[in-house]
Amino acid sequence: MLDQFKKFMLETNAFSLAIGVVIGGAVAKLVTALVADLLMPIIALILPGGAWREFSISLGVGHDPLKVGDLVGSLIDFLIIAMVVYIVIVKLFKLQPKT
Repeated sequence: MLDQFKKFMLETNAFSLAIGVVIGGAVAKLVTALVADLLMPIIALILPGGAWREFSISLGVGHDPLKVGDLVGSLIDFLIIAMVVYIVIVKLFKLQPKT
């Protein structure tokens, strides 16, 4: 059974996928730190009020508020991470997506 597992890991894309997940997690931490520590303070200077990620809309008494600022911040994080991945894969490694 150990030989079959070794064959599975080496002959399929499972090993490459595992490496990609680990590297992707490390890159995500790096980009998240870059966004939180470098870009968001600059964006906070431009936008009125420094704590815009804490903005929420109340739905009434007894209901949890909608955390609109947190959602917008997560969307900005996602767009920046997607742009970094695009720049690394398409521009630096010259890999083009299949159409």
